[in-house]
Amino acid sequence: MAKEGRYKKGMDTLKEMISEDTLQAISGMKDISPDFWEMIVGFGYGEVYSREGMSLAEREIVTLTTLITQGAFGQLEFHLRAARKVGLTEAQIIEIIIQCAAYVGFPKATQAMQLAGKVFEETR
Repeated sequence: MAKEGRYKKGMDTLKEMISEDTLQAISGMKDISPDFWEMIVGFGYGEVYSREGMSLAEREIVTLTTLITQGAFGQLEFHLRAARKVGLTEAQIIEIIIQCAAYVGFPKATQAMQLAGKVFEETR
């Protein structure tokens, strides 16, 4: 896919996943590094997230799990919001976190649950 096409597809995918306010907040990254911003949008969302074979909700299940496993809590909050927007319920997200507790430990799961509670309050 051409660079311009993947960027547009990435922006279209992001708009399905996050609010316009959130998009505006994260797009400040392009002021720091336009190249990195293009990689995030073009590759991450234009090529990976937009692939056929899994829904955006299924992709968010995988993403939430991997972010919890890594302890990448800054990114986790963003993806908790995206997961809610693409249709994951609070109950599903809670179950993902509980499942992770058995494999990555309670400290990471506890922090993830606290972030989820914050996002749930804001997205209800």
